[in-house]
Amino acid sequence: MTVRSLSPSVAHPPSFGISRNSRISAVTLIRSSSSASSTMEEQQPKRVVVCGGGVIGVCTAYFLAKKGAAVTLIEKSSVACAASGKAGGFLAFDWCDGGAVSKLARASFNLHRSLAQELDGPRSYGYRPLDTISLSINEEQRDSAGSTPSSNPAVPSWVDRPCRNPRTIGTTATTAQVHPQLFTRTLLSAAVDKHGVEVVIGKMESVEVEGGRVVSVALQGGRVVGAEAVVLTLGPWSSRLPLLSSLFRVSGLKAHSIVLEPKEPDAITPHALFLSYYPSHGGEPMDPEVYPRPTGEVYICGMSADAEVPDDPESIVADPESIRTLKRVAGNVSSHLVEGEARVKAEQACFLPCTDDGVPIIGEVPGVKGCFVATGHSCWGILNGPATGAAVAELVLDGCASIVDLTVFSPSRFVGGRRR
Repeated sequence: MTVRSLSPSVAHPPSFGISRNSRISAVTLIRSSSSASSTMEEQQPKRVVVCGGGVIGVCTAYFLAKKGAAVTLIEKSSVACAASGKAGGFLAFDWCDGGAVSKLARASFNLHRSLAQELDGPRSYGYRPLDTISLSINEEQRDSAGSTPSSNPAVPSWVDRPCRNPRTIGTTATTAQVHPQLFTRTLLSAAVDKHGVEVVIGKMESVEVEGGRVVSVALQGGRVVGAEAVVLTLGPWSSRLPLLSSLFRVSGLKAHSIVLEPKEPDAITPHALFLSYYPSHGGEPMDPEVYPRPTGEVYICGMSADAEVPDDPESIVADPESIRTLKRVAGNVSSHLVEGEARVKAEQACFLPCTDDGVPIIGEVPGVKGCFVATGHSCWGILNGPATGAAVAELVLDGCASIVDLTVFSPSRFVGGRRR
């Protein structure tokens, strides 16, 4: 099935000021990496197929199309149906400093800000800067003296359960958030409506290669989509493709989350919480995260574990014990989030794509001209989506990326079975 016009299928909440039938406003070109080159204007647009409809694939399709490519996006299920729809949507400017992803993260944080201005992000997908706080909660010390620093100005008023060690770890200048599913689908709407991206819902069977160069993508059912370049953005399903699994492994980390709708959403201020949480039964400490959204919802995540990635992203089911734990965490953070005061809107799980060396894989596949890969972003996929997409678009169309140096991410580091 070919989709010619795609609008976000998630209802926009009234707090965004969006009616159900409203359309995304027109967008402005991102000057950093979106203008088509003069050579592109003199010849037929380069035909590029992007495989995978998560945030990395959509960002890549968006920037490719803005640079003048003729883009087909192939997704086997539905857009942003996996981690890109179930993630927290937290953005941080400098939290990746000191590592391989530092420059990518900084560039992408700034690109998120630009996209929010151009796509009316606060209204369209809940973009907003926010303060971020770390707290310690110990279930066994809930009633002990001095364990409730409610008078501390660093603690938001809605965090009314016992806690310790409040510390500001991010400000509105360095941390922000989006609703990840709305962001991904809004971006794709702009790509389709303004830049002619074609969306095909179908299962990719193989990437066809002739003479060491990619020529097409074959779909289940017999359709073949011709291509001068193919970008594989398959997330934790990357290892399902022999072309990639022969080079590297991408595993899946199963992450759980719940979405709550408190009865008094106006009482919840825009403060993201990173918790050091100590269960009363003496179990291992946990690091859950709490993200209030401008929709009035509160997103809570944690409870991650390695697990086998199923073939169908729609078949992923949350572990009941993990969900119960997250509900207990919510009630020990705020009286606004206990059962009876907040409705459970979603109990869910998704798989984060992880590489063996902890570094995303972005670049041309060794030995196959015109075939590119972008995967393995782990928990920072929503943050790093825009800069990854912009960089891959430059790499595909211009031969190199200027927005960020992709050398450290190259899949060639796995050639020979060892990291180079």
